[in-house]
Amino acid sequence: MSAFVDVVSWTLFAAGGAFCVIGAIGLIRMPDFYTRAHAASVIETLGAGLVLLGLLLQAGWTLPAVKLLMLGLLMFFANPTATHALTRAALLRGVTPLLADEGESPSKP
Repeated sequence: MSAFVDVVSWTLFAAGGAFCVIGAIGLIRMPDFYTRAHAASVIETLGAGLVLLGLLLQAGWTLPAVKLLMLGLLMFFANPTATHALTRAALLRGVTPLLADEGESPSKP
């Protein structure tokens, strides 16, 4: 059973690391604020979430596992909310997406 948990947790570590690397490349390559914010939210939510899930499997049924679970829940709810708040503030300040048509303006909420 221990070998199975090790293989699954290391697979989660690798997948989380891959999402973090892909998101970091996206932060460098994306052309405007909105697409960069999307890449950052992928790193925060999915990449770090998979790494935390792998750590949760390694911790077993202990107090650190409960702490990791609480941290994961906080990240799951706070990171997308913060990304949404930042992009909404940018939209209200008049930051237009780079790929939008010139004749269209983004709708004001």
